[in-house]
Amino acid sequence: MKKIKIKINNQEIVCSQEQTIMQVAKENNIDIPGLCSHPDFPIKANCRICLVEIIGQTKLALSCHVKAEDGMDIKTDTERVKKARNLNIELIFAEHIEKCSNCIWRVNCQLLDLANKYKIKITRFKDRKSKRKIYKFANAIEIDGSQCIDCRNCLDACSLMQNINYLKLIGKGSDQEVAPVDDNKVDCIYCGQCAVHCPVGAAQEQVHWEDVEKALKDNTKIVIAQIDPSVCTSIGEEFSLSYKKNFLNQVITGLRQLDFTYVFNVNLGAEITIIIEAEELTKRLVKKEKSADAKLPMFSSCCPAWVKYVEFYRPEFLSNLTKAKSPHINNAGVIKTYWAEQLKIDPKKIIVVSIMPCTAKKFEISRPELKINNNFLVDYVLTTRELAWLFKKNHIEFGKLKDSSIDSLLKDYTGTTTIRNVSGGVIESVLRKVQNLLCADKKVNSCFSDLNFKDVSGLVGIKEANIKIADKILHVAMVNGIGNIGPILEKVADYDFIEVVACPDGCIGGGGQPNTGRGNPAPTII
Repeated sequence: MKKIKIKINNQEIVCSQEQTIMQVAKENNIDIPGLCSHPDFPIKANCRICLVEIIGQTKLALSCHVKAEDGMDIKTDTERVKKARNLNIELIFAEHIEKCSNCIWRVNCQLLDLANKYKIKITRFKDRKSKRKIYKFANAIEIDGSQCIDCRNCLDACSLMQNINYLKLIGKGSDQEVAPVDDNKVDCIYCGQCAVHCPVGAAQEQVHWEDVEKALKDNTKIVIAQIDPSVCTSIGEEFSLSYKKNFLNQVITGLRQLDFTYVFNVNLGAEITIIIEAEELTKRLVKKEKSADAKLPMFSSCCPAWVKYVEFYRPEFLSNLTKAKSPHINNAGVIKTYWAEQLKIDPKKIIVVSIMPCTAKKFEISRPELKINNNFLVDYVLTTRELAWLFKKNHIEFGKLKDSSIDSLLKDYTGTTTIRNVSGGVIESVLRKVQNLLCADKKVNSCFSDLNFKDVSGLVGIKEANIKIADKILHVAMVNGIGNIGPILEKVADYDFIEVVACPDGCIGGGGQPNTGRGNPAPTII
């Protein structure tokens, strides 16, 4: 790729001629503000905030759109740039209805940050979006048109990334807005990728933090938090800390400062899920040898957005889904039955709060088929963003929290759950249990060969492997990102077990995770 030389603010830079001015600036720690540009999507140049001046050109340039050219002399903060940029920020903020007081994004809002940084006047122009609707998708996601800045990232997330196409533009000109399609053959799967890609919180989760705060103040309730591992490796981003570090012990301390009575992980629930999946897969494999009606491949069912997808779009595969519940549901089941009985606690006094990277979990906990004794097992779900908001709202300085230890639900675990949140971890955990079942009568220490996943040629987000257990060769695959499921379903008969997670890069890229605008950090975290 050809290298060229340019100047930005008198700094000489060598870069690729294929890069935009904004890309070059970011690589060299030169700040150019912007709202609509996101590395996961094509450039749209809608916000018009990323203006720069190119010496010798009469018009200001959009740095997210214009590619660097050899010899360019670029200025990012001239008076012309400041005047135009600040006016555009002011116009965007003025039409974006202010609901900051009860918005969980206000402590991490890109638009509010820009307004404060550049000392923008925010009341000079008339609001033009006050009549826009709020669209609620089940009890998981909502899009508030009065907060929208028309960046269209939500549309790209739903169509280009997830291939669901549930959102569309309606109206014309200044009255144009985002709305759900009016097609009964299309439905939302609640993955939340629209929310995690929205720079201003117009698309966001339907919050549970207010209900959780009320529960924490009720002295008659025992409020229990159960934490997904993905939350602990990403929450640091909400506090400008490393996204490479596991902050589990600090999260535990923070939750106790919020007055949670107990703090558990979901390892036991994950263990139960794995055991059930392994037993079910083993039965299907044995049945396959005797009958063609074994309902293979078996699909994982831990991801509620994937389950919703199958129910709505591909119901012919419902019987292929494993009957295992997701880990946090199983964990809560133990809490409200066995654990409550052991401690002689009335289950009706227990409030279970799952802290998840996922927005679809909010929908999942309300499914009536998951009730036990006519009671829901999980009462509320907080996303990573909601938990960070609660810490900030209650003036808990996350970066200064000391380590605390997790409470013990049951003492003994096998340890296989520790790899579950790594890409392909579900398959490996399940197959190691299948090995125990199929090789129980073998006079060998192990009959499990190495599980080496390979990328499927030409496809993104899909990996596959062949694994030998005893005298069987199992064909397995994993899919990260529901937009990648199509090719796998076309050759579904080739596999024995398929793990599917609706969000790109799995749960670590979930819809409830921090919105950094940087693109998915999952490969670095993993």
